[in-house]
Amino acid sequence: MTPINILTADLANPAHQAAIIAMLDAYSADPMGDGHPISDYARANLIDGLRKHPTTVAFLAMQGEQPVGMIIAFGGFSTFAAKPLINLHDVYVAPEVRGQGVARRLLEAVEAAARETGCCKLTLEVKLQNTRASNIYAEFGFQPAPSPADCSMQEPEDAMWYMSKPLN
Repeated sequence: MTPINILTADLANPAHQAAIIAMLDAYSADPMGDGHPISDYARANLIDGLRKHPTTVAFLAMQGEQPVGMIIAFGGFSTFAAKPLINLHDVYVAPEVRGQGVARRLLEAVEAAARETGCCKLTLEVKLQNTRASNIYAEFGFQPAPSPADCSMQEPEDAMWYMSKPLN
């Protein structure tokens, strides 16, 4: 079996661009994403937008030449800590490699990048019904923040947990 490598996505590299689009499309089509593929507009403009956004952080999980996972994240700032943070926006692992530690390795990569830049924490949002991902995040040290009342205004399929992992 070909090993899975985690690497920083080079958004100037056409192979990495194609991998990011393929992974985001698969994630979007997944029931835990939007339940349908990304739009033609997103497909045409995603890479340029990510390249122009000054705080984009992206990692790919590659099995040989085949993408099998990704994280797209963005830098932010915690006013309470007066330090930067990284918000994980999209996390996806292909079904055929789930359960092999790919998500953990992607999370380790983004955490290392956050620590290298002095970030105080990692943050993310995950659908309440996505228990598989929530459990992975909790095992990695993320803690849910909202109370059930915070989610009561949302439709059950749209309800989200805000989670964070302190890095200090």
